[in-house]
Amino acid sequence: MNRRYNAMVSSDWNGCLAPCGPFDFISFTYPGLKSDLSAIFKQYTGNIISLGEAAAQIRKLLPDPISPDQMDAYLDESFTTYTGVPELIEWCSSHNILFMINTTGMIGYFQQIFANNFLPPVPVVSAHPLIRYLRNTSGSCRFYELLETRDKSKNTDRVARSLAIPVAKIILLGDSGGDGPHFEWGKANGAFLVGSMTKPSLDVYCRKKDIDIDLRFGLDYSRREKRNLLEESQVNFMNLATTIEEIVDQ
Repeated sequence: MNRRYNAMVSSDWNGCLAPCGPFDFISFTYPGLKSDLSAIFKQYTGNIISLGEAAAQIRKLLPDPISPDQMDAYLDESFTTYTGVPELIEWCSSHNILFMINTTGMIGYFQQIFANNFLPPVPVVSAHPLIRYLRNTSGSCRFYELLETRDKSKNTDRVARSLAIPVAKIILLGDSGGDGPHFEWGKANGAFLVGSMTKPSLDVYCRKKDIDIDLRFGLDYSRREKRNLLEESQVNFMNLATTIEEIVDQ
């Protein structure tokens, strides 16, 4: 990453940029694990257990590792993003804004996404190494390991410092309580906070920590009872470009 960037977007993935869960590829391969995986997801995004504990539980549940071919089968069948996400990634690149995916999802998932060109190139991904492949199939993408949810902020800070991007030019996107520590770091350091499809767990975390979310984008589930995938699909993430541009130009 020798390129000079003017700003940075550091965003969660599951439920934030894409209407899927971080363990969907596991339940696709092993359908019998779906309910257990759902329970684990709710526990760590609600900050009931740590991400490390969640990964340990998943490791015990897995009969065998997920192979690249199995991951590809899942992606061929199920890969999706919210409307405008690929275009927003490309827009950021064309405006010298680093787009970083920062998620509790798995490194191997993103390795195969980029190997199969499901997304435009992304310079940096911060994700969990529970599933990771040895072969280099992801082009120029640099991967950072994320072992606990607090590592989101550590990795955002590490990348920003390495590229001399001021925190005032960083936009954080998150949707659930697992993004709470990332937002807490962002508030303390002056980043711009975007709740994307904001879930009650993020809303509760932010209220308890006196964190103001600067922008609530898409559907706000802290004020709605039932998830609506059809309405979510009508939210166009390219509408965030204006907000990002305003922050860059400040």
